[in-house]
Amino acid sequence: MAQQDLARLAVLIDADNTQPAIAEALLAEIAKFGVASVKRVYGDWTTSNLNGWKKVLLEHALHPIQQFAYTTGKNATDGAMIIDAMDLLYTQNFHGFCLVSSDSDFTGLAKRIRQNGLTVYGFGERKTPQALRSACDKFTYLDVLRGAAAKPPAAAAAEPVTKAAKPKVASKQAKASADKPPAQAPATAPVAAATPEPVPQPAEAERKSDARSDPELLRLFREALDDAADDAGWAALGAVGNLIAKRKPDFDSRNYGYKKLSELAAATGLFELDERKSADGKQKSLYLRALRKKA
Repeated sequence: MAQQDLARLAVLIDADNTQPAIAEALLAEIAKFGVASVKRVYGDWTTSNLNGWKKVLLEHALHPIQQFAYTTGKNATDGAMIIDAMDLLYTQNFHGFCLVSSDSDFTGLAKRIRQNGLTVYGFGERKTPQALRSACDKFTYLDVLRGAAAKPPAAAAAEPVTKAAKPKVASKQAKASADKPPAQAPATAPVAAATPEPVPQPAEAERKSDARSDPELLRLFREALDDAADDAGWAALGAVGNLIAKRKPDFDSRNYGYKKLSELAAATGLFELDERKSADGKQKSLYLRALRKKA
């Protein structure tokens, strides 16, 4: 896709409800949908709560928007984001908005933007209310991005266990000293037990769920396949995925631990997949249909 054809997006981040560590993975995900022409982060930058964001602002060219908290315990960021979003909406310079927050106060904003024909991409924690998730065209859980961005520490190379070589003794006196048994440690000095290294656990989003036992997932696949299938029962996997996303904006194969939709479809055990080449042979597409019962 040519640069001029890419969707122009306005990215508005609620810093009070978003961790700075997710910024890199978040912007990488947004880049799949278009160009982030505006990148604003909202919060009260006079407080210590947002110190972690300050380095991230420089690294990713994010523009901080100062919003003082008028009342203790109340979040003034929401109002500033909503006002800015409406101002940006009326410029008609954007194809879509990326709203990064887990706060249900942005539900009305998402609806209003969509009424103007623009796409709304939502990003938030799993605690995000259903109302906000449903108000977006697509909603992505931040823990999915966090799991993709996390890199496990490199495992240290295992050293072969060999018999320790006996050191050379320079003299008889040194040899006698070397052969002398080690002194016993005082009874009062307890021997510290070696603390085992913690075994890294996979992130929640990386754990593969049992797709065969998820009735909602199976229903979504079946209904989307019925709507997209041709007379022979085949449907393009991309079309099936688009239909599922329209019915369930927060649907993402990564939520179930699978990087690709094709892997998730195969894990359900309900479909057969067929890879087909385009007429010019340059592109490949995946199709699926329900498994046929053997006669």
